[in-house]
Amino acid sequence: MNSNIFQKIESSAKPDFGDIFSKSFDLFQKMFMEAVKHGLVSLLVVIPFILIIYVPLMPMYIDLLMHSGDPYYYPTGLEQYSTVIIIAWIIAVFLISFILQVVILSINAHFYKVCKNFDLGIDEPAGGYFDLLKNNFGKLLVLSLATFGIGIAATLLCYLPIFYVLVPLQLFLPILAFNDKLSVSEIIKAAFKLGNKFWLIIFGLVILSSIIAQVGIILCGIGLVVTAYFVHIVMYYLYKDTVGFDERSDELPSNF
Repeated sequence: MNSNIFQKIESSAKPDFGDIFSKSFDLFQKMFMEAVKHGLVSLLVVIPFILIIYVPLMPMYIDLLMHSGDPYYYPTGLEQYSTVIIIAWIIAVFLISFILQVVILSINAHFYKVCKNFDLGIDEPAGGYFDLLKNNFGKLLVLSLATFGIGIAATLLCYLPIFYVLVPLQLFLPILAFNDKLSVSEIIKAAFKLGNKFWLIIFGLVILSSIIAQVGIILCGIGLVVTAYFVHIVMYYLYKDTVGFDERSDELPSNF
């Protein structure tokens, strides 16, 4: 049962660094088109959000463009925006960013389930890209806020703690994807428990897989959207080789 995830972590065997990478490369080759699909869906979601954020600033950008050749021009674009409008825009950017993060989390969680199907040869639908969003929007939102809060707190402590929290933060999504009936606090506790137990191995996996994922930059940056999913495959195998799966619990409904 998912409620035993802490016992599973406690009794989990040490993951094999090289084996995880070997299996991840093999699975990425099989799932390349799935990575492309998820990358395109993510782009289609991100673009409208970007437009919503930047369209209100277009008059200022146009003004700067029209006077780009004038060395004596002093930009006055912000003068047409009142303090209230600027504050409202900043608040809107934060809200939109969190909503976007929630949507992306749902897409990436779906990718984890597709990984499981490909890896285990399960011939059944993995659900829709936004299934987790429809059933656990509140949980995803709170988890996004928690991620943001933990990241900010670690940054304020002279940046060094950010290296420590990097590991459990990477584990939030796979734990949620395969244990969606857990509460947010249980997900965070499980991530830190697993992260603490194998911190050095997971940190190495995250750093190396992130570097490999940067290969997408060669494809004019667009490929990065696809190769970034290699990191998720590595985290999938890390989860599988430590926590593992309980088929019965995966099918249980989720409650926030």
